[in-house]
Amino acid sequence: MRAERDAMKGAMRADTRNSGRRNRKAGQKPGGRAGMLWIILGLCIGCASAPVGPATGYTPVAGEKAANTALSMVNRPYQYQGESPAGFDCSGLVRYSYWAAGLNLPHGTGPLMKKTASIGLRNVRKGDLLFFNERGKKYSHVGIFLEDNFFVHATSSGKTVRKDSLLDPYWKKHFVDARRLL
Repeated sequence: MRAERDAMKGAMRADTRNSGRRNRKAGQKPGGRAGMLWIILGLCIGCASAPVGPATGYTPVAGEKAANTALSMVNRPYQYQGESPAGFDCSGLVRYSYWAAGLNLPHGTGPLMKKTASIGLRNVRKGDLLFFNERGKKYSHVGIFLEDNFFVHATSSGKTVRKDSLLDPYWKKHFVDARRLL
């Protein structure tokens, strides 16, 4: 698991670490016009949203692997926009868990919702995504279904990844939809 985590961190950060070094001559300081161009280009690309398509490669086995990965992250810290064992937010946990299962998913509950189809709670299976209404916002929280009404999710600031029950009155009240990757 450690090797997978390190590979993910490396893949996600490789371009930003190396982009300034790649085009620099020996002894030349980073920055200047070329450095500024890379910064502007990075900001433009970073703000653009990629088209949302199906999560190619999804299988029930991938869902089970993602659920097991998420479960192994219980007690890891919450971190806003986090998507590594150093800290997760809810969609970052989903992204990381499915990455470990071989699928590249977006970060964010809105983009995740667009890559899934509603299946209803009666048809839910291990690895399906559960969406919740938090603070009056529909589809603002996501978790991964385990089995027997349990799911795993990254809660909120100051807390950790945890396993909860859909039968808990809070989660029962705030549950919105069960969805499966397309």
